[in-house]
Amino acid sequence: MLHAIIMAGGSGTRFWPKSRRNRPKQLLTLSGDLSLIQQTYNRVLPLVNPDQIRVVTGADQVDAIEEQLPHLPHSNIMAEPTPRDTAACVALAAMAVAYADPEGIMIVMPADHVIDPEEAFTKTIESALKVIEKDPLALVTFGIKPTRPEVGYGYIEHDEILGDPNGVPVYRVKQFREKPDRKTAEEFLSTGRFSWNSGIFVWKARTILDALALYQPSLYKAMQPIEDAFGTPYFENVLKNVFPNLEKLPIDKAVMEKSDHVRMLEVMFNWNDVGDWRALGDLQAKDENGNVIQGDVQAMDCTGSIIVNEDGKLVAALGLEDIVVVQSGGVTLVARKDKLDALKALVESLPNAGHGKTL
Repeated sequence: MLHAIIMAGGSGTRFWPKSRRNRPKQLLTLSGDLSLIQQTYNRVLPLVNPDQIRVVTGADQVDAIEEQLPHLPHSNIMAEPTPRDTAACVALAAMAVAYADPEGIMIVMPADHVIDPEEAFTKTIESALKVIEKDPLALVTFGIKPTRPEVGYGYIEHDEILGDPNGVPVYRVKQFREKPDRKTAEEFLSTGRFSWNSGIFVWKARTILDALALYQPSLYKAMQPIEDAFGTPYFENVLKNVFPNLEKLPIDKAVMEKSDHVRMLEVMFNWNDVGDWRALGDLQAKDENGNVIQGDVQAMDCTGSIIVNEDGKLVAALGLEDIVVVQSGGVTLVARKDKLDALKALVESLPNAGHGKTL
């Protein structure tokens, strides 16, 4: 049986000040009528029932997720006592799936991606299931065909094609590469062998747990009390005592970069990881000068800018070029687009400056 795992962590820095600790990016409605996590939830409903969907999140976000996903069973929201990166997150979810369904297959995906058309996403999942049916040890990852030499994404280099179930090419993975500089990204594109790493995976729950036991034995051993406690009255206490002490590792480094069983599907859908405020330029219509405007804004002689006003009082902008202005929750952000990679550092500096309440 297929189970969907939605990873919904985050500290609310990339879209600050609209996002906060208790309202990270996935809970925001950045385009359309639904939040990012609601879009993700709806995207998997053609494949699974609500009781086969699990959300792994922070303890301080459980109430907000319950409010946004009212049809998701309460017991299917798994609250991490503290963030320990995606290896521990995946292991926790895999243990839950394996306990409920020893032969269960998982699709693991972040809560904050925008994907369309949804029919192509469904087709890609069905292709991944065919790969796993043929090879139960396969660890399937989704690669995005790059459209530009992007320096903000990790990359996957593939080897030979192994087949094309449902018309979706499946490749043997040669290596994972970290976020490159501009020159290296251009070299990646020129080879035709590299895809963006989407962070979306499909595998059997028992397969990923066995892989963690093989490649990260200390992490897996440390999590054994959690696995043993599933279905018992003391599960929550064990989770609270064990989880905060786990090693922080991304699943890519923990397993995917080490295993010989990694397979990549180069997907057919459009994908946006909604990394920061610049993503609004891809998600919303722009005016004749390339600006994205939300709320009560009067802009004159502005080009290529993003101006968001959530607080009701007029924002007047004059002569801005490639500038981001966001007014939300009594806080105003003004930044150059090309400096947004440093927004996380700015937000993290606020407590020391006496502005911790703005987090």
